[in-house]
Amino acid sequence: MPRPNKRSRSLRRVHVRVPSGKSRLVYKPRSPKKPACSGCGMILQAVPNKLVSKMRNMPKSQKRPERIFGGELCSRCTKNKLKKINREKWQNQT
Repeated sequence: MPRPNKRSRSLRRVHVRVPSGKSRLVYKPRSPKKPACSGCGMILQAVPNKLVSKMRNMPKSQKRPERIFGGELCSRCTKNKLKKINREKWQNQT
């Protein structure tokens, strides 16, 4: 029977062939979901989906794009949001 901390389904079960030729069950952490745009739900480009422990060691510039709303909105939603902000700004001036 597996150890109590291995019984959780948060760890995925992988069958690995060991050098003796037998198949053995190994518990590995699940990979996180791919980051998605909060506007349209599209998968974000240039944003890695790594484990938190790996992301902690990455430089900030590799964690998300260096533009406004980077890592939160896709380029299309960013463009639309900036248009909306500018239009509201110009309407308030007149």
